[in-house]
Amino acid sequence: MRGVIVREHGGIEKLEITEVPEAVARPGEVIVRVRAVALNHLDVWVRRGVPGHKFPLPIIPGSEISGVVETVTSPGGGWSAGDEVIVAPGFSCGLCAACLSGNDPLCRNYGIYGETADGGCRERIAVPIRNLLRKPSQMSFAEAAALPLDMLTAWHMLVARAQLRPGETVLVHAGGSGIGTAAIQVAKLWGGTVYATAGSAEKAARARALGADAVIEYRTTDFLAEVRSLTSKRGVDIVFEHVGADTFDRSLRALTKGGRLVTCGATTGADVTINLRLVFFKLLSILGSTMGSIAELHEIMKHVEAGRLRPVVDRVLPLGEIAAGHRILEAREAFGKVVLEQR
Repeated sequence: MRGVIVREHGGIEKLEITEVPEAVARPGEVIVRVRAVALNHLDVWVRRGVPGHKFPLPIIPGSEISGVVETVTSPGGGWSAGDEVIVAPGFSCGLCAACLSGNDPLCRNYGIYGETADGGCRERIAVPIRNLLRKPSQMSFAEAAALPLDMLTAWHMLVARAQLRPGETVLVHAGGSGIGTAAIQVAKLWGGTVYATAGSAEKAARARALGADAVIEYRTTDFLAEVRSLTSKRGVDIVFEHVGADTFDRSLRALTKGGRLVTCGATTGADVTINLRLVFFKLLSILGSTMGSIAELHEIMKHVEAGRLRPVVDRVLPLGEIAAGHRILEAREAFGKVVLEQR
């Protein structure tokens, strides 16, 4: 079958469209015909490489997948051929104490499709039955693919790690990114006041339309000074961080006493400096976060079905234009998700 493969790290030219091995289901798995795959900065990191981290190359990228169940080899779960599904992007053993307590990412065998195992940039993929969620009937495959990774990550960061409470203030960096658009919605759902950053007036307007109470255009305005102004010098309760080196120090300084910084990424670099006096004098918490549990994703889907959370799709491209999708992400041209689709 046709697919995309990364054999070695490098530029966009390392995205090779070629024949890849056919998907084979093991016991407890189903074959899903892939209809859409959403791109993430994770895909860029897998293609570029990350210093000090080893990816299992060659690898088929693509973490966020929607499609149609093609073959069910094991009974269970009430799934049948023809069912339209979303694939939970994280997988684990399902049997250890971490998994059974709903802390899937703490499982020693935890992984993410497209990062630690072959992902969805191909015609078919074999996935465990427990990773299937029903696609809302009113939602396109492209919209469905734009949901699971970013929405789950944002939910876990704000609800599980930072423990957002109604009435608290949240600074969301890069409010026009896939994860930023998810974070704005999750924070508003939980009763937060949201200040977002954006790189242009157009993205700022769209972030406000999504629910942000105020938006800071970071290219022309110092977000730290603006946060202090917006909060009467108090600072925010939570900073939603995924930018890294360019913002980390000022993100800490933007927090109020007892504030929490929660981070899931470092798109501008991972090497940061921390003023420890600032951390202990202000009683700050720095929280790391990666993905979330399948149970949380099921909870999220209830809000999606009810219309309280929604995917934000910037554009849809054919799978064969994956290189263009990577270029768009790297240039920060998108508001929301870039999705690759195949019929």
